[in-house]
Amino acid sequence: MIHEFSAVNKILVIKLRHIGDVLLTVPVFRALKETFPDAHITALVNSGTEGVLKGVSLIDEIISYDRKIKQLPLTKKYLREIKFLRHIRNKRFNMTIDLTGGDRAAIISLASGAKYRIGWRSKKGFIGKKYLYTHLARPDGRMHAVLQNLEVIRRYGITTENLSIDFHIPETDRHFIREILKESKVTETTPVIHVHPTSRWLFKCWKDEYMAEIITWLINEGYIVVVTSSPDRREIEKAKGILSLVKGGLKGVIDLCGKTTIKQVAAVSEVSRLFFGVDSAPMHIAAAVGTPVIALFGPSGAFSWGPWDNINSKLKIQNSKIKNPYIQKNGIQTSGMHTVIQREWECIPCGKDGCNGSKISKCLEDIKPAEVTNIIKLYKKKAYKC
Repeated sequence: MIHEFSAVNKILVIKLRHIGDVLLTVPVFRALKETFPDAHITALVNSGTEGVLKGVSLIDEIISYDRKIKQLPLTKKYLREIKFLRHIRNKRFNMTIDLTGGDRAAIISLASGAKYRIGWRSKKGFIGKKYLYTHLARPDGRMHAVLQNLEVIRRYGITTENLSIDFHIPETDRHFIREILKESKVTETTPVIHVHPTSRWLFKCWKDEYMAEIITWLINEGYIVVVTSSPDRREIEKAKGILSLVKGGLKGVIDLCGKTTIKQVAAVSEVSRLFFGVDSAPMHIAAAVGTPVIALFGPSGAFSWGPWDNINSKLKIQNSKIKNPYIQKNGIQTSGMHTVIQREWECIPCGKDGCNGSKISKCLEDIKPAEVTNIIKLYKKKAYKC
């Protein structure tokens, strides 16, 4: 069906979501670059998420949408939105790919003036939104997000055999982390584990005392534990609370909570033998840089959001359906070098922010530290880095 598209040389890919969501779009850019090798490909993402795409050779340009526009008074907001749409139109894109499905992405697609506007069919939003596109797709929500993104364009003949996720780490950020480790007397042979205990959604977090128990156990096992969190005040407070519960003091812990950029978080994972944490953007980043991941999942579906295995993702796409890496509705699942720990309850995944509006997910709190340590022990027996 690729013959439908002619003279495509400027493509805009829209993903107005969060950091992890943006990272999982990388195979789409590869498919576009392989299908239209001479095209200039631009990514449009929310401000604050562009870091995961910076340096990826498949992308020629990144445009950030300033989310603060939404907080402006009505008149100023309207003027800024119009200015932004004019900026997009002046780029003269002839194809847009909307991987968001939201109203704003639909309006941007139309305003771009592109001849071809491929979109994500959604039942939500304003009436008539579907008419803003020239091509619509409805990906299977039970598939992994990587495959859902790719399905938007795959049905129109735009595809790739390589589904791996590229992540660029500047050498300056690698050096920054190496120097921190050096100051803590960490050598290349010292076993390091990256623990990221927080998420911007606190209902995805585990019990503080349980996380502290795992960190204590890792230290006693001889690991250096590097703990990170985003710079968000709530996440830093939660991470600090966890560290205060670690028994025997923090010797063996390197506290980088709130002190790292996205690229530096990736550099931490890259030098670590294992990543342990909750369902979060750093979980996806660790998987992207090739570090084994053990992740705790609560209300989210691993079949859509589990850590993506880059090593086994260079699949050949035939006419048949692409196989999903996490095939179960819930429970403990493994994909390549990654393991998701989740309760096998009928209500999972619910997608809710805690049970009964409590902001606390009982399915996460039910997971016990011994279950985690047993899985880490299995990793030590395998041929993984840990």
